[in-house]
Amino acid sequence: MPRYSQERRAAVVAKLLPPQSLSPQEVAEQEGLSLATVYKWRAEARAKGQCLPAANAQGAEQWSSKDRFAAVLETAAMNAEQSAEYCRRRGLYPEQLAAWRGDCEQAGNRSQQARHGEAQVAKTQRARIRELERELSRKNAALAETAALLALSKKGRGDLGGRGVMISATDRRNAVELINEACANGARLEPACALLGLSARTVQRWTREGEVGEDRRPLAERPTPANALTPEEEQAILAVCHRPDFASLPPEQIVARLLDEEHRYIASVSSFYRVLRRHGELAHRGRAKPAKSHPRPTTFHACAPNQVWSWDCTWLPGPVKGLFFYLVMILDLYSRKIVGWEVFHAESAHHASLVIRWAVLAEELIDQPLVLHADNGSPFKGATLLETLHALNITPSYSRPRVSNDNAYSEALFRTCKYVPSYPVNGFDSLEAAQRWVQDFVVWYNTEHRHSAIRFVTPEERHRGEDRAILAQRHALNQAAREAHPERWSGKTRNWEPIEVVSLNPEREPESTPVKITG
Repeated sequence: MPRYSQERRAAVVAKLLPPQSLSPQEVAEQEGLSLATVYKWRAEARAKGQCLPAANAQGAEQWSSKDRFAAVLETAAMNAEQSAEYCRRRGLYPEQLAAWRGDCEQAGNRSQQARHGEAQVAKTQRARIRELERELSRKNAALAETAALLALSKKGRGDLGGRGVMISATDRRNAVELINEACANGARLEPACALLGLSARTVQRWTREGEVGEDRRPLAERPTPANALTPEEEQAILAVCHRPDFASLPPEQIVARLLDEEHRYIASVSSFYRVLRRHGELAHRGRAKPAKSHPRPTTFHACAPNQVWSWDCTWLPGPVKGLFFYLVMILDLYSRKIVGWEVFHAESAHHASLVIRWAVLAEELIDQPLVLHADNGSPFKGATLLETLHALNITPSYSRPRVSNDNAYSEALFRTCKYVPSYPVNGFDSLEAAQRWVQDFVVWYNTEHRHSAIRFVTPEERHRGEDRAILAQRHALNQAAREAHPERWSGKTRNWEPIEVVSLNPEREPESTPVKITG
């Protein structure tokens, strides 16, 4: 590898400076050097503080900041004549050199302030990056948890029960495996347990000893209550019940006879029943049907007219004592409008079928879903009527036996019907007279009667959807009256909020859910 003297290097570097300002490629071709060697010598010269601008720069305005700073350093100790000579040799104007010197001085003054501003910007950016990373991490975790819970809902068998329910060891193990798999895939323990109807504390108790075991409650040793009957007393109860004179009597009769005839008390009636049940001697006897509980009817909610109807049949007195006419009325629960009615000589499923057909046609509800609630009377459960309801796409609903509250709306309607002043308490002369009176009552009830359960608007107004505007106007008038004489109002104005939801069975759900009027 050839060695070059310092004079040769200086001569080559000088060609890179004005006035020649050759490019490294041109210098390499003229001197027979490699381009890398020329670049290396230029870099060494720049490292020593020499001003070596790029040859392809078009004028001094294209010099780099490093070259400009080097020019300022080279001319720092020169006087005006030397500086002018330097500018001519380097292709500069003194004004450019003065401007560069001023920039360097201002840069020194602003450096601390600029660094502080840059540090603040960088700090803000780092905080923003951390926040975005946390947000991304939260969203990724939420997405993973959603996917894991979705997979768990598909694999699990659903709700395993509530508090206190005994769960088999197999179901426990399956539930724990599915929950562990969901947690490994990103789900939290509490939502995964809740999806299977369990609490996180329950799963932790199951896995506390490492393996999931059986429920130990059936195997627990429970002490005998202090007031429990002794085996001898239980045998005495059975012996008494097995006596021929007591074999056909219930425990109530046996206990009473023992007290009266033998002046003897063995145990209470409830204890007799418990002992007989424990020994399998409490089977139903006799021709009477065994007692059974009737569940409450399904609760239906009406949010608009013609969603839930209620109907019933009542008697109207005839011209002579013991002769009655039968009135069938259908009431819309939401609007309290009587949508169908008729008076007959007798009650039957056929007559009820006619009334429901006429009401559906009058309200134009062909093939529209509807719930029709009735009591357990035979006219409303006949095969003819049930076939009619099926054809009209109507869902039947029935009250519990001897529970009038389950059909309270129709009962309240009949009470209003029979307690209006115009009701003929002495009876109707004929079927036609009863029909005329009921027709007048229906017109009055639907168009004039302000019903208290729907904020004192008429059923017809509520059925047409006009109640909101009427109630809003009442509310505005009350507010204006209160503002005019606030001393006469000790509290809020009257509640004119419209009733939004009406429930069929108010024992299970609130009857109505009002919505506030925006003043």
